[in-house]
Amino acid sequence: MELQDVFYNSSQYIETASGNKVSRQSVLCGSQNIIINGKAIVMTGCVIRGDLANVRIGRHCVISEGAVIRPAFKKFAKGVAFFPLHIGDHVMIGEDSIVSAAQIGSFVHIGKNCVIGRRCVLRDCCAIADNTVLHPETVVPSFTVYSGSPGKLVGDLPDCTQDLMTDVTVNYYQHFKPHGKGK
Repeated sequence: MELQDVFYNSSQYIETASGNKVSRQSVLCGSQNIIINGKAIVMTGCVIRGDLANVRIGRHCVISEGAVIRPAFKKFAKGVAFFPLHIGDHVMIGEDSIVSAAQIGSFVHIGKNCVIGRRCVLRDCCAIADNTVLHPETVVPSFTVYSGSPGKLVGDLPDCTQDLMTDVTVNYYQHFKPHGKGK
């Protein structure tokens, strides 16, 4: 099945030298602490909180409309500490999802309207179904699917998950095309 082209208004996106496409209607707080490795898409209405701690996003990641990415925190007697967030390569984060994880591995799919609790760890090659809520400090093993509220193990993924996620994210990037002003 071939993906349909997704068109965006080229005047509404900034394309960086490394091929990142970042919406002008996204909010990147503390942009000096946000590293996007290349060929990633940050869509309209996304919020990435680099002002709290470093956020590193891998290659060929897709952060869908309205998603919120913020570093995990821990409360201590003397205050709050934020921890850096690392997102691996070939990760898709669905619309309106809120991610406050400690780490997201590579080849991960997070569905729409998900809440990933603080300090969760999502290993490589896992999937979170739409509308899932993961409790804080949940560890999602490789090749598993979590779903529900609270999120629980509901299935396994095939060994070819890495190849499938690579195909999905690369094809999405290739079919995310400009139209409108400044073609």
